[in-house]
Amino acid sequence: MRDPLRAVVVGVDIGTTSTKAVAYDVGGNQLVHHSVGYPLDEPHPGYAEQDPHLIHAAVLESVRTVVTELGRQVDGLAFSTAMHSLIGLDNHGTPLTPSVTWADSRASRQAERLRGIPSGLALHHRTGTPVHPMAPLPKLLWFAEQEPQLFGRVAHWVSIKDWILLRLCDALVTDHSVASATGLLDIRQLSWDPEALGIAGITEEQLPELVSTTTVLPGLTAEAAAATGLPPGTKVVVGAGDGPLANLGLGAVAPGVMACSIGTSGAMRVMVERPGVDPLGGVFCYALTERRWVVGGAINNGGVVLDWAGEALAPELGEDAEEELLALAAEAPVGSGGLIMLPYLLSERAPHWNALPRGAYVGLTHVHRRAHLVRAALEGVCQQLALVLASVRAAGNEVREIRASGGFARSPLWRQMLADVLGMPVRFPTGREGSSFGAALLGMQALGLVASIDVAADLVHIGETARPEPAAAATYAALLPLFSELYGALVPTFTSLRRLAPGLPPGPA
Repeated sequence: MRDPLRAVVVGVDIGTTSTKAVAYDVGGNQLVHHSVGYPLDEPHPGYAEQDPHLIHAAVLESVRTVVTELGRQVDGLAFSTAMHSLIGLDNHGTPLTPSVTWADSRASRQAERLRGIPSGLALHHRTGTPVHPMAPLPKLLWFAEQEPQLFGRVAHWVSIKDWILLRLCDALVTDHSVASATGLLDIRQLSWDPEALGIAGITEEQLPELVSTTTVLPGLTAEAAAATGLPPGTKVVVGAGDGPLANLGLGAVAPGVMACSIGTSGAMRVMVERPGVDPLGGVFCYALTERRWVVGGAINNGGVVLDWAGEALAPELGEDAEEELLALAAEAPVGSGGLIMLPYLLSERAPHWNALPRGAYVGLTHVHRRAHLVRAALEGVCQQLALVLASVRAAGNEVREIRASGGFARSPLWRQMLADVLGMPVRFPTGREGSSFGAALLGMQALGLVASIDVAADLVHIGETARPEPAAAATYAALLPLFSELYGALVPTFTSLRRLAPGLPPGPA
């Protein structure tokens, strides 16, 4: 009889830029990992799409490499995925469209139109998903209006994870977590929302079967088993979206414990036991299980802002200049000498859920230098997260602890800055891939290897805590209202810029 303590589950995290496969034992120990990258295509302004076949190949390669290096039995696979993706399939399950990602903003006008109708906010409250171009609902409306012939040929609309599972297990299903981020699911009834389907112009039959995130599929097909090096009977747990799973992977499963991440983008989420959205619609609400939900907000502009600063403000530093840029930012004082940056380089999501915003520096004077501009950019990212935190609290949620992860955590400056801006201690768990570990934990519960996902709180260990420095925290607290009010003040300017943009001369080749 197999020793349950030797059980292994591979968490497979289908991300925006790569797929990671990580093997974990039931003690939460990371055994083997491998990742495979792929491009994000931007063929036209506002487009952000991917070749689903490349992602499928990345899943197979990452799992196969882990299985080979592990050299022992794998008890199951469990999946995490970037949310809001959309693919149109024909009757044979072949993609008719690329995978349209969360970063795609082509449906901006459709989203604005939906937000403007009397039932727009009600849709957000009912589905948990903000009416924003990131979401599949406005994307479906875009396809119906801009590609009507293609739209009419689509037999099924799915997410990237749904399609991967179709290829691996020959099952067309979508989990409640991914579905709760489409704008098409009634989160209280856990069924497709008739009004949303009517707006999108699709039927329930064109969507996958709704299943729990802990659903165990029959197993890999013979073809998928051969490609991954696993036995055909290997169990596959459907899994969930990467946001809710990141909370699980950080051990942020108890009410009041918030997970914060800053990678390319950023997010703040807190676990709750019942679904709900604040009256103003400042937060999202996505499922983890039927009894666990995350409330929070995502921002488009995280580490990408530091990348931009390197390219635009310090190009002589070349690529991989993160340490030099952070050292430059450290030369400027807290508050950047009164310089504020709205870091909306890729538009923005929470808490306003509007694709209009653009980046801006405000308060620039002759005394500001490059160090001030770089630091203000980092401060802007943290201040935007502070607005998300305020929205989560406005939705009636207690936040008593913050756990953070992501590439930014390598920087002592940025860690301290986040604690100072949020005005709360920020705890940093020791190294694990949050979403893949969350997927593996969910898989362990589904397979009966652990009693409950609540074990996450015991398996995650805190390595460091950044505590706010009183003087810095006071400075940022004074600046935050100014940062917040700039959005509303500049909306007319953003609107005019969008109208003028098509007629402006293009940049250099």
